[in-house]
Amino acid sequence: MLIREIKKSDNAFLAKIIRDTFIEHDAPRQGTVYSDPTTDFLFEYFQINKAICWVAELHNEVVGSCGIYPTEGLPSGNSELVKFYIKPSARGIGIGKTLINKCFESANEFGYSHIYLESLPMFSNAINLYNKLGFESLQNALGNSGHTSCNIWMTKKL
Repeated sequence: MLIREIKKSDNAFLAKIIRDTFIEHDAPRQGTVYSDPTTDFLFEYFQINKAICWVAELHNEVVGSCGIYPTEGLPSGNSELVKFYIKPSARGIGIGKTLINKCFESANEFGYSHIYLESLPMFSNAINLYNKLGFESLQNALGNSGHTSCNIWMTKKL
């Protein structure tokens, strides 16, 4: 397994992984990352200060991603855990946990005090992982992600 920063050549692979995950879980396509125009341009999306996207490769194949992003409207010191998606063939072997821990390291380096995330009930395996890694549920969304269909919100103090 290789964990590296996103490259422009990853855009199409990651967009497919993300959208395929929504189809696999019959998740809402409107008001989520599925229909978000930035999904096709993730390399460009992360080219701002205090943002990073980590990509996992397995046997020279892009199999997932996870990033830290300073989503507009978040409270001071908060970043958002974003674009956490793993191909089905690469799940259950620790790639997701490795990616999230790499994001924790990056968030600390950037000086963030909290990490926020949004999800959906059908992504229960990811939610179980978030719980194991110390995320706690919130009653309301934070920030302005534009993902209005998400109805699970969580935060973690670093």
